[in-house]
Amino acid sequence: MIERPQTGERAVLVRLGLGVPVDPEDLEEFTQLAVSAGAVPVATVTGRRDRPDPRFFLGSGKAEELRLAAESGEAELVLIDHALSPSQERNLEQHTGRRVLDRNGLILDIFAQRARSLEGKLEVELAQLKHLSSRLVRGWTHLERQKGGIGMRGPGETQLETDRRLLGQRVRVLGKRLARIQQQRETGRRTRAQVPVPCIALVGYTNAGKSTLFRTLTGADAYVADQLFATLDPTVRRIRLPGGTAAVVADTVGFIRELPHELVAAFRSTLTEAREATLLLHVVDASDPRREERIGQVNGVLREIGAEAIPQILVYNKIDRLGTAAALERDAHGQPAAVWLSAARAAGIALLHDALAERLARAVRPASVRLAPSAGALRSRLYQRGVVRSETVQDDGSIEMAVELPDADLALLARTAGVEDVQLPPAGGA
Repeated sequence: MIERPQTGERAVLVRLGLGVPVDPEDLEEFTQLAVSAGAVPVATVTGRRDRPDPRFFLGSGKAEELRLAAESGEAELVLIDHALSPSQERNLEQHTGRRVLDRNGLILDIFAQRARSLEGKLEVELAQLKHLSSRLVRGWTHLERQKGGIGMRGPGETQLETDRRLLGQRVRVLGKRLARIQQQRETGRRTRAQVPVPCIALVGYTNAGKSTLFRTLTGADAYVADQLFATLDPTVRRIRLPGGTAAVVADTVGFIRELPHELVAAFRSTLTEAREATLLLHVVDASDPRREERIGQVNGVLREIGAEAIPQILVYNKIDRLGTAAALERDAHGQPAAVWLSAARAAGIALLHDALAERLARAVRPASVRLAPSAGALRSRLYQRGVVRSETVQDDGSIEMAVELPDADLALLARTAGVEDVQLPPAGGA
């Protein structure tokens, strides 16, 4: 059995190009991941294959090259920038005599180091246990059955079966605790929705400068670092925009290429802020030569979590690296669509404030709302605001109301308890 030290290991990095040459940008990003986890890269092994090798993923020749590189560099760890099967991980460990961690395991390790809230820590542990469940056999190859002897004889259950049973019990306990926390969070969200305040969520590729922008916008003491996944737990602060519009700003976890699906599920707590937002600020590193590709990758994750329909403003950050001036771009309807700024130097922040105020304080528009029979209190609040134009009581007791509200309030109303349906006007309509 291979011993498993904690952090600070000397590591060999491995990246294959499957059908294409290795992209240096992808290799650089993986190196940043390794450094963010606390590893010290001492060698890099690259190559190209048409398809993964069933035994080693790399092929026998590359596996031997990897073993020699690990020995010459006195590495303690091998990091593979791909998702490996349990058998591939085990075979590489046996061949190299080093611990092997694939991309998913590496990201999970970083998440475990960075999570701060109780919910974040529980979700990381749950994701780690689910990832570990298919790999338990690696840690128990030396114990086929429980040891015999006085006081050690059991009912015949193998050590592996015991471990799986205990792991399953822990997964169930964590699932129940998370369900309670998420129920409390949802209760708080519904309470906030009763007093509609637009929510602005910052999303973007990791290390694009979201947390720096969050701190500049809100004045909050958010953690900022030039590393991947610096922010994991959701951070929410209230701001007031030009014209007096109040809003809530939420910072979220940075996205990354090939983000493991179990991690998308694990970090519902931070991604929910994006899914429930009124408006998304999609932060982009303007100096990144692959920024258009990064935008597509972030939009792909937004589709995966059901947030693709939420309006966006693109924020091209780090313009100080390009030597360009701050600017505001508008779409075909005259609405603010993109802002070029430098969050670190606070250049262009006033333009962003104006864009947010304009997008959140648009002229009211008509909509049809259906309330549940039990939503009498919400009905009263809508009448108190003076936004109801007419209403009709249906045979089932539900109430059809014609209202006029700003887009931001209509989006919040659609997620309010007691609202069965909101027919929003088409984008760009009157």
